[in-house]
Amino acid sequence: MTARHTTRTRLADTAGRVRLHSVPPDATAGQITYLRAIAQKEALGVTEWPEYGSPEWLQLPPNDPAVYVATLEAAELHRQHVDRLYSLAHTTAVNVLQTAAEVRAARKGTMRTRAPHTLTPTPGWPPIAVPGQPGKYLTMETSE
Repeated sequence: MTARHTTRTRLADTAGRVRLHSVPPDATAGQITYLRAIAQKEALGVTEWPEYGSPEWLQLPPNDPAVYVATLEAAELHRQHVDRLYSLAHTTAVNVLQTAAEVRAARKGTMRTRAPHTLTPTPGWPPIAVPGQPGKYLTMETSE
């Protein structure tokens, strides 16, 4: 087996102190899966394992506990990555929503209203229907 990569997050070595029955009642699902992965690694007695998907990992026999621990580690790293992406997306969405609300609030104070347009009939054109007054039309004769 190759030496561990120092830049890679590893499953913690708790020297057998992790017990699933001691999980805090307010623990999140992610914290519980992390503790479960550590407990399983310790139960199998694995202290060294190659990176998931590496050539060293592929060369291990399928029933080697190190294969399982590397897979657990990869699953945990993936879960953490997805959590970070979700958190980032949620934070960005909240910021965008707050910005949109701020823009709407700012617009309310700066909205200008225009004076209504005065309808003026044009010679040679048909009469103009007056909005909101069914049956009333402006013609050259009534425009004075």
